[in-house]
Amino acid sequence: MWSVLPWGRFGESLALAALVALLAWPLVRWRGMPWASALAAVWLIALVAMWGPLPVLAVALLLGAAAAIGTALTGPQRSLAGAVAGLAVIAGAVGWLLPLPVHRLWLYAPVLLALVAWRRQALWTQVGTLRQAWREAVAASPRAAAGAVTLAGLASAGAWLPTMQYDDVAYHLALPWQLMRDGRYALDPSPQVWALAAWASDALHGVAQVLARTEARGPLNVAWLLLSCAALWRLATAIGVTGAMRWAPIALFASLPLTAALQAGMQTETAATAATLWLAVLVSERPDARPQRCLWLGALLFGLLLGLKLVHAAAALPLLAWAAWRHRADFLRAPVALALAAPLAVVVAGSSYTYAWAVAGNPVLPLFNGTFRSPFFAPVDFDDARWRAGFDALLPWRMTFDTSQYLEGWDGGFGFVLIALAGSALLALSDRRSRALAACAIAAMAIPLAGLQYARYAYPGLVLLLPALALAVQARLSPRAGAWLLIAVCFVNLAHQGNAQWMLHTGAVKRSVGALGRDAPLLARYVPERVLIAQARAVGDANGRVLVLSASNPAYAELGTGGRTTAWYDPRWEAIRVAADGDASGAAWVAAWRANAIAALIVRPAELTPAQRSALALAGARRVRTVGEAEWWRLPAERAE
Repeated sequence: MWSVLPWGRFGESLALAALVALLAWPLVRWRGMPWASALAAVWLIALVAMWGPLPVLAVALLLGAAAAIGTALTGPQRSLAGAVAGLAVIAGAVGWLLPLPVHRLWLYAPVLLALVAWRRQALWTQVGTLRQAWREAVAASPRAAAGAVTLAGLASAGAWLPTMQYDDVAYHLALPWQLMRDGRYALDPSPQVWALAAWASDALHGVAQVLARTEARGPLNVAWLLLSCAALWRLATAIGVTGAMRWAPIALFASLPLTAALQAGMQTETAATAATLWLAVLVSERPDARPQRCLWLGALLFGLLLGLKLVHAAAALPLLAWAAWRHRADFLRAPVALALAAPLAVVVAGSSYTYAWAVAGNPVLPLFNGTFRSPFFAPVDFDDARWRAGFDALLPWRMTFDTSQYLEGWDGGFGFVLIALAGSALLALSDRRSRALAACAIAAMAIPLAGLQYARYAYPGLVLLLPALALAVQARLSPRAGAWLLIAVCFVNLAHQGNAQWMLHTGAVKRSVGALGRDAPLLARYVPERVLIAQARAVGDANGRVLVLSASNPAYAELGTGGRTTAWYDPRWEAIRVAADGDASGAAWVAAWRANAIAALIVRPAELTPAQRSALALAGARRVRTVGEAEWWRLPAERAE
């Protein structure tokens, strides 16, 4: 593995950690702050500096409103779990309202502010409780706390990057941008086959973007990161992990290469990990005097998982089975709440599935279309042959050392926990305190991998396993030996962090710091289409129908209802591309542009086919702007009508 270790990226991580420590030193020296608190303050200030205050304030308001909803439903004892449940409620409500033109700042801001004002006393009390709990946890193990905060901060650096992931610029950005620009979301899978897929995560990004009037992906991802860290602490405490070892699951989680990689994108695993962990906390802890509150909270958390992606809900089924057995007596004391729990989860999660069924005839379009046969996709079950490497007992070993076969990354990009702590996992299964949690975590990894051997789908289950591993290390090794073992695993994970994703691998974090948080330099280098779209939007050129000709770089999501692509995301234009490229004269392309009222094109000259080059000349297209490898071309108005 040393031969594939990204030495440059590892060195940059160490340098960044040293820089943050240097900036935190005055807070320690002159303000008397513990190192963990000082480091956390610097990392949070860095987030504000990289994204600006408005996105951070928008996410803070969203979290405050979610906490207000959650604590009203679940009581004050479970404030952070309540905040996640509140986010589930907000995502569910926004999901049902997506086609209505109500998604405006003038509505969102007053409603969310009113929720915060309504529960202001309870929220302020909870803030004080959390601050006191933080101080006590740091004071009990200051060195472990500082180390965990450093690793979490390095993971959060992935959130500093602008949105550049392939799926994000081709798909996930569409919902937030349509809400911000149009005040509604078009339920139209014609130009985007995933348009009606489970959208809870994108809906929350959309709320934050409407509030901030700009993208707020990074701050929201950091919020999910912090919620996951808090859940790991609670989960470790619930199963019997004590002392400094309670920081171990947080450190291991933060060091996982995928943790930093997911911070850089809009994939659902970021939110799913937090929801899964808090569901496990709810199951592992004793219920309060009102079990119906626990049932409602569990239903909301499971509903959020279902609203994020079907596979996340499937992976959480073992947790539901554990809950049914562990709390069977409590559930029987609240029969009405038990009967309402499943409908509540369905209401929270059901908007995308209902609209997809009504609009496209397939509630999970484009999945299982061989059964539902929606006209918006080929009548076959969607499948990605890249992730059919086989499901067997050697899969953990291969995902660790041959990661590129299971992830769009490089070897080592999944981290080394599954192999380095495999013995700890076996011991966790033999300890009655952690047996159920370890079994649920292993099942949460196995269920999605059984269908598709894609490493990212196993990530929430892997994180869920970490508290059980920490308990096994604590129980079987001396404090010194256990500490050095876990430090070594974190060190090796951090060293291979750059192998989890192409942006981390190419030094994008370093370039983001060098650009002082400005997005344009990075976008021009990695996704120049986004710079062209922003420039065209500024002069009104992005209001007409725009076709992105590059099938390998379909960065068209933020164009909203006017965007089209020749990539597979838009099956109709993919078919047009195949047919039109067969006409070397370019006439077929020109006819397609005119018939579909295409006003402008985004092209990559290096990828233009001979037919496309001929069509540009035949149509009288004019090149307007060039950024990096991409160009913006305008078609004559009379030719576009």
